[in-house]
Amino acid sequence: MRAQQSLKNCTRSRLHRCLWARVAPALFIAAGLVCAITPPLAVAVTCTSQSELSAAERASLTAAARHFGSLIDAGNASAVKMETIPAVAEQFSGISAQIATLAPITSAATLTVVGLYDLDATDLTSAQDQTQFFCGGANSPEVVFSIPQIPPGHYAVAMLHATAVAKPQQMTFVLAQAPQAGIAPASAAGAATNTGPTGPWMLAGLYVRPMTAAGHDGLWYWNKARAYAQSKQNWNAYFYLQTAESLLVPVDFVGSPNLDKLIKEQNAVAPEALPGEKPMNLSANGHSYSITAMHTDGSLGALDLVIAYQAADNSDPVATRTRNVEVMHAMLTQHPELREGFHGLWVYSNVANQRTFANELPMAQIP
Repeated sequence: MRAQQSLKNCTRSRLHRCLWARVAPALFIAAGLVCAITPPLAVAVTCTSQSELSAAERASLTAAARHFGSLIDAGNASAVKMETIPAVAEQFSGISAQIATLAPITSAATLTVVGLYDLDATDLTSAQDQTQFFCGGANSPEVVFSIPQIPPGHYAVAMLHATAVAKPQQMTFVLAQAPQAGIAPASAAGAATNTGPTGPWMLAGLYVRPMTAAGHDGLWYWNKARAYAQSKQNWNAYFYLQTAESLLVPVDFVGSPNLDKLIKEQNAVAPEALPGEKPMNLSANGHSYSITAMHTDGSLGALDLVIAYQAADNSDPVATRTRNVEVMHAMLTQHPELREGFHGLWVYSNVANQRTFANELPMAQIP
């Protein structure tokens, strides 16, 4: 529906889902996140979802997504930079590193466009604290994009899956049309391939996330989490829902009814002791450990639980390893269900001005 929408305050239950921003001139690089605190302002912006686009508009955005996806699969960062808006091209190192990491993984992948959204902000008179684009209907939008400090212009979001490889990936491109970007693509191929009704599409942001972890997709983890929740294994349920979210949500600045449902389920099973704004205290053998973060990791081929804590000294590797194993043992003693949910534990000992010390053990080797 091409209807005017109005700006709203952040209403998400989790702060890091509200907004995505770093510096206004380079808004599409995405780093630190803050929630708007100013009153909402009425602005004229529209979102047109894929099913509502004309055939020409769909073809234009599909071509742009495939074009950039092919350049990335080929590892051609220089060509991507030539077709990137100036504000992002000036700080291109992050995107270049992503391309270098991704290309070997997806070089033989099948590329499929799975989502297209046209974001029209040409009627904005200036950048706002937060602009929300409601896609698919004002009363029950299928997707909401929340973008801070977006300048007036014509943008789009294109989502692409790279599959038929060992580690399938999802790529999300934020695109800006050349008149708003202030420059035309330097590549003749880009200008010819990506041209929309009012000008060529240029890259304004790249976001890459895996589609699987330890051989399973996000829906598998969501269903497994529900089974754990029914068995009152809330620690396993929470971290499996966390894993599901990381695999199912392509970017931090998008919301949807399904995502809200997932987060609601996650909040319902969240253990009270989890580290967050304050660290979690873990007691072991008369010692107290300050746990600062916990999350899952599947990089070794099976799903592990990662635990980070703040320590006083890492200079003795033998003593630090002993301390890390003590943390593992204490965590499993207090929450034995974790032995069922995870292959093993990673423990990171963090000390200011010292090198982080980490080690991993499978459950069978943890006392």
